[in-house]
Amino acid sequence: MKISEAQSMYRAYRQDLINQTSTLIKQRDEMREKYRLTGSSEFSEQAAILQLSIDATKEKFDKNQEVLDSLAEQYAAVWNAEVARQQADAMEDMGEELSKLITVAQRIASGAQVPYSDEKKLMEYSPDLYQVAKSAQMLNRLEEHETYDSLWDDEEDITQEYDPQGKAENAEAQGELPEIPKENVLENFDLP
Repeated sequence: MKISEAQSMYRAYRQDLINQTSTLIKQRDEMREKYRLTGSSEFSEQAAILQLSIDATKEKFDKNQEVLDSLAEQYAAVWNAEVARQQADAMEDMGEELSKLITVAQRIASGAQVPYSDEKKLMEYSPDLYQVAKSAQMLNRLEEHETYDSLWDDEEDITQEYDPQGKAENAEAQGELPEIPKENVLENFDLP
């Protein structure tokens, strides 16, 4: 089951438990008031039974909350893993870009011919490094030098989509999830 589906189910169950608890508390308080007014032990017993039901419902609520907390942790873990992957990819791309820029600077400094587009990228990245490379190129201008193709020509513009929310919502929930009971606590009582 996907994390988002499980969260939705357990949130709905939590709301049911909240509604049940509220109804049971209201009924218990009515029975206590009837007992106070009449002194009938029947109302006292029903109030005690309702209190036990309230306690049982609260226990179910706590267990359900543990499941929801676990699902939230799983959701956050998947989300964070996707963000970390995105950051790692960005750092890798930056490293590759920097490596190419240094190679261009080295080629220019050795006096080689590089495409204008590569020179322009180096100039935009670091005007100082570009000036140093061009100065070194002037020292080597009389020698025969190699001509290079652009380092960026072979690249395709691959745009990778990152969707931490989508990854987290569509990840499979880990661990065994307890079943949500079908019965309603309130159906178990026949009160006057």
